[in-house]
Amino acid sequence: MARPDDIRYAASHEWAKLEDGVLTLGISDHAIEALGDIVFVDLPEVGTDLSKGETACEIESVKAVGEVYAPVDGTVQEINESLGDDPAGLAGDPFGGGWLLKIAVSDASGYDGMLDRAGYEATLDAAE
Repeated sequence: MARPDDIRYAASHEWAKLEDGVLTLGISDHAIEALGDIVFVDLPEVGTDLSKGETACEIESVKAVGEVYAPVDGTVQEINESLGDDPAGLAGDPFGGGWLLKIAVSDASGYDGMLDRAGYEATLDAAE
């Protein structure tokens, strides 16, 4: 799967896209592959305040429970409710329809520190 160039990545395998003060957050194809079959996604409530580095949600698979971290400060504006009915749908389109939540950003400085695609892939290569 080709990773998009127009989003940012974290070494902890989140991806983010910032548009008009709203950050869309998801997890990378690498994280999905490492987790295996996803059975449950525990999303926060709309209106939840998040701080950079705080757990934004959890993803449960047959192998483990993974935490997804907020890369910015802000308030949850929207969650991907379709994942409640079909958590495995996350794997089908991780960089599109498999987004997790949208955050109305109050401090975007964390986004600026995220990696571009080449930087993220370099961290994956170094970990192998």
